Amino acid sequence: MAGTWFAQTIASTVAPMLPGFTVEVVDAIDSTNSELMRRARAGNLAPVLLVAERQTAGRGRMGRPWHSAQDEAQPLALTFSLGLPLAPSDWSGLSLAVGASVADSLDADGRTGIRIKWPNDLWTADDRKLAGILIETATAAISMTSAGTAPATRYVVIGIGVNIGRRDGDGLRAPPACLHEQTPAMTAPEALRLIVAPLVRDVLAFGAHGFGPFAARFTARDALQGREIELSDGKVGRCEGVGAAGELLVTTAAGLQPITSSEVSVRPRRAEPS
Repeated sequence: MAGTWFAQTIASTVAPMLPGFTVEVVDAIDSTNSELMRRARAGNLAPVLLVAERQTAGRGRMGRPWHSAQDEAQPLALTFSLGLPLAPSDWSGLSLAVGASVADSLDADGRTGIRIKWPNDLWTADDRKLAGILIETATAAISMTSAGTAPATRYVVIGIGVNIGRRDGDGLRAPPACLHEQTPAMTAPEALRLIVAPLVRDVLAFGAHGFGPFAARFTARDALQGREIELSDGKVGRCEGVGAAGELLVTTAAGLQPITSSEVSVRPRRAEPS
């Protein structure tokens, strides 16, 4: 099974950037993110890519379930998690950097018009959800330095789910899109091969330099900039893009406000019926 997922190719490409990196492919699991978080809490901090052909309890942001479409012949969704130790000076904007990396890999020439919907989704140009990102961290048990202080390293788990084939949109907050609409021959393994090495490179770059180098890449694909939006906390306003740390900038009746809370969801504001 692992051979059909380019596991060896991905591992050999990534290992020079991330020593000790391995690729695991499983038939089914509750959640790839949950599994890597369990390992991290148990002290297993090795860099790894965990791919599941099927998730039985996939999770999205704010505890929402992630339901992946299934087919007997091939996976209709790509679900995987990347886990590695990381020590950025500021974690702000990591989900946007990840979104930019995945979007650029799947839409290198800009033809499909993949957009990033702050803070953690990939949308098509018509506001349908193509992919979701869930980032979690665990404290890494790192030995003390000679100066007597522990490095600020944490183990980060980056979960990504991409719709490959068509799926039922019943019960979903945003209508679903899929890669088959633009690239009918795309498979989940091929999408994984396109995504992983650039993603590792970009996550390591984020660890070294923060969100700054990704700001222009995010802005080029920002799904909300210039649009009227509504937030789950009741605020409405015009999206002005993001700030230096990836915070959402919204002009409301009270003026320009930065939105940073991961517990706030954002949607384009629907036009009032005439």
